[in-house]
Amino acid sequence: MILDWVAQLPVLGLGAAVVFLPGLAALWFVGMRGLALAAFAPVVSVAVTAAAAIVYGVAGVPWSILTWLLAVVVAVGAAALVGRWAPGRLVTDAGPTPRWVLPVALVLGAAFTTWRLIAYIQAPDAISQTNDAVFHLNALRFILETGDASSLHVSQVIGGRGFYPAAWHALAALVAMATGVEIAIVVNMLTLVIGAGIWTLGIAWLALTVTRSTAVAALAAILAGALQVFPLLLFQWGVLYPNALSTAMLPAAVVVVLTIPDWVGTAKRAATVVRIVLLVGVAAVALLLSQPSGLLPWAAMLVVWATSQLVLLRIRRGALVLALLGSWLALGVMWVLLSRSTSGSHWPPFRGKAEAVLDVLLNGHLRIPFAYAISALMIVGLVECVRRVHLRWFAGVWLGVSALYVLVASAGRDIFREDVLGAWYADPYRISALSAVVVIPLAAIGADALIGWAVRAWRPNTGKGATAVIGIAAASVLMIVLVLVRPVAMPAVTQDSFDRDSRYLMTNDSFLDPDERTLLERLDENVPGDARVLANPSTGSGFGYMLSGIDVYPRTWSWPGNAAWQTLATRLRFAAEDPEVCDALAEYNYPEFVLDFGPGEAGPGRYRAGGMTEFEGQAGFELVDEVGDVSLWRITACAQ
Repeated sequence: MILDWVAQLPVLGLGAAVVFLPGLAALWFVGMRGLALAAFAPVVSVAVTAAAAIVYGVAGVPWSILTWLLAVVVAVGAAALVGRWAPGRLVTDAGPTPRWVLPVALVLGAAFTTWRLIAYIQAPDAISQTNDAVFHLNALRFILETGDASSLHVSQVIGGRGFYPAAWHALAALVAMATGVEIAIVVNMLTLVIGAGIWTLGIAWLALTVTRSTAVAALAAILAGALQVFPLLLFQWGVLYPNALSTAMLPAAVVVVLTIPDWVGTAKRAATVVRIVLLVGVAAVALLLSQPSGLLPWAAMLVVWATSQLVLLRIRRGALVLALLGSWLALGVMWVLLSRSTSGSHWPPFRGKAEAVLDVLLNGHLRIPFAYAISALMIVGLVECVRRVHLRWFAGVWLGVSALYVLVASAGRDIFREDVLGAWYADPYRISALSAVVVIPLAAIGADALIGWAVRAWRPNTGKGATAVIGIAAASVLMIVLVLVRPVAMPAVTQDSFDRDSRYLMTNDSFLDPDERTLLERLDENVPGDARVLANPSTGSGFGYMLSGIDVYPRTWSWPGNAAWQTLATRLRFAAEDPEVCDALAEYNYPEFVLDFGPGEAGPGRYRAGGMTEFEGQAGFELVDEVGDVSLWRITACAQ
């Protein structure tokens, strides 16, 4: 398995380059250095990429490596002009810890998180056996074929219209264009970049900025992958690639605002204002175009922080107080608007209130086995935050995020599920992932406090370097135990069960089985390129468009909501003797082919279609191809 992943290192490297290099170049000219430069770079790259895709889509310019590079050059050039007009440098006082500590911790943290993701995904060409994966992977094929990665157009892959956040899709399409490898490999390499790269750097920068301690930042980096709720869970459940990208960027998007007072070297007030507007704007655009719901925790954390600063500094200037009140009001308005912009709550409560509170205290969200070690460190970190006045706001953020989980897990009233949680569809998986943004820094604060107490009790004169080594070693041992021992089974809260196997594992019983994948991958050899192939998307056929480029319909996991489709789903096999079936086929312009992957399955988002199977011996159908028990048939009953 490992050698298979090693063989894909060039794809991984190119994915990292697409995600990091544009931002690194732009921010270097603006004046960022060190961890800030590395952590905020992907946020800039995502904003530039997704915004450029929209502009090109409106202008009718194809999305390609060359057009993307042009947009990057323009963005970097603009950053250079801003840096020249408003020279400055972001300076962070990080304490006396040796400089080597943080880079080593970042490498270790990325390695631990990478291993945890690889252990679950298993193969670099594995496909997530989930409903949402059908849409996301087919959307990538759509971009590659149409040259349009705009968030205003990507939903056309399923015949939709309107806005759908496509930042992740635009990035993945670029990597696919540049490498030419299959879509599944590109997706899994980008998963590693998001989970091990963007997230690890961002959470370390958040810990560094909140505490002004390199030691705490190093511990946060090592512990970045300690919780199942993020990054792993969002690549298990859904699968929620856009949400994972948004959540991974959230720490850096928060910190870029927290560090505004740390910029030095700018004398012009106008230049300072421009820099603030640009940095905040870039963070907002990146979150909006990756997953808009990410704007809510981002804005909420910033408003809580701003409130704490006014209280700590005892600022009573009327203008600032009014601005703060306006910020709270704006947050409330944005919360309501985003909650009402979705299709509403899709999930019922599944825990009692006391159980939900215990979940957040012991980090057992969604019935995941309690994370006792991380929870103990988190509780110590909370105590430290309460003790230190300047950290109390962060404890308040933890309370807010925890309250969201308690509501989604246990509150059934519409006002909570629709108006408070609607931006996340009241999905407990999406909301649980947010807890990692605060729990990991808190655990790092707690670990640093415990290590400091232990070292002082053991050898009071131990230097910072030796203490740092002890901290890194202790955190690494904990992560090794977690990675090697802790189970990562995906919880299915509505079924009160856990998956037996990885949702990327392809078996004879999986959503997409090996025979189905083989037949779909050679579909373009058996049907014309402009043909439409009917199939039940509750089988592996939903991945047909992604794997072959052929229009396997529908291109999403959900059924078309019309009578014609219902007729086909229940009676297609009787087309030769049922005129209504031919009328239904006419609604789809008489497709010539149909896939027989069995009747499908019943379950959340899955449907059985008895009319789309058992064509052998039926008049009006000719066998074209078969692999094992799955087959491709030509429909001759209603030939035009």
